Amino acid sequence: MDLDENVGSRAGVISSPIVKPLPPELFVVHGTVAEMRWEAMRGQGYHTPNDRFFVRNHTATPLIDSGTWRLRLHGDALRAPRSLSYEDLLALPCTTADVAIECAGNGRAFFESQQGTRTPGIPWRLGAIGVARWRGVRLSTLLDLAGVTADAVDVMPRGLDAPYVEDGVDHGPVRRPLPITKALADVLVAYEMNDVPLPPDHGFPARLVVPGWSGVASIKWLGDIEVSSRPLSSPWSTRFYRMFGPGYPPEGSAPLTVQAVKSAFELPWGATLRAGRQHILHGRSWSGNGHIVKVEISVDGGLSWRRAETRGPRLARAWAPWHVAWAPRTPGPYVLMARATDETGATQPREARYNSLGYHFDGVVAHPVTVVG
Repeated sequence: MDLDENVGSRAGVISSPIVKPLPPELFVVHGTVAEMRWEAMRGQGYHTPNDRFFVRNHTATPLIDSGTWRLRLHGDALRAPRSLSYEDLLALPCTTADVAIECAGNGRAFFESQQGTRTPGIPWRLGAIGVARWRGVRLSTLLDLAGVTADAVDVMPRGLDAPYVEDGVDHGPVRRPLPITKALADVLVAYEMNDVPLPPDHGFPARLVVPGWSGVASIKWLGDIEVSSRPLSSPWSTRFYRMFGPGYPPEGSAPLTVQAVKSAFELPWGATLRAGRQHILHGRSWSGNGHIVKVEISVDGGLSWRRAETRGPRLARAWAPWHVAWAPRTPGPYVLMARATDETGATQPREARYNSLGYHFDGVVAHPVTVVG
């Protein structure tokens, strides 16, 4: 499809930096993106508040007028292509889902700091994830409305963000194909986040929410969705978001889909704790494969492990909160570790397998703290 074909849907779009405030106690800013500080989740309940949900932009947050916005459904695998207004979308049957969205590069910094293998890209620790309650229309409902045909193979959602330019190459706006089986299974076209309309940084007026998959699949600022009887591709499924490096074919792995198992402490990096008193260490674990069934904690750098107690929901599409008591007796430096196992039996390894773009780090993270007298 020609890149200018969606110009009508871009009426009222104004490019801007990240819109919401980014106070340093909540975020670490990496250029055009903002990483949530994990200590900001302590005491916040199950969902990530909108004011501290991480922001991953390839360019800048567009400000879109919902009055002129249209979502165009088109392609050779639709019998009745159509264009929906914001009011049309809100009038359709809706549903809610508690789903995590996580950047594929979450944890990238640890390839270098823990494993000594430097990778390019945003140096996320573990704060490129958030769980929200999303409200919207099932993508399957929209495809049925447009008359999806039996020979449909791929679905290509495309955003209304500005074209992404790298090394002088214009890759166009962010877009990435989904197989029709995933599109029809559990994907949501969301227009609310935690019971309010989507904030601009998180996709207003509508975005995809693709449970369990790398965040790049959850396209923000939707402008059109193409449904094709032939396989589709984009730079975000060929050049980016594949595994490259030793052990992978020259063209890279298959496009990244399901997220890996990870765990994080709700503690500042390098936190200071008092000796001689009991501390309740809180954290969360998650996996794109399904429910977390076990979380283990080490307070001695991995020499010994004990089971953490999970609390609250353990939703397969979100995360499992947990806690463990610790009463350090001796001042000094300590290394905390958390490792999780999901319902498929996948457990976080001590080290993640290297790939040159630093995707899907799933190794056990060594979280430093200092105990003082």
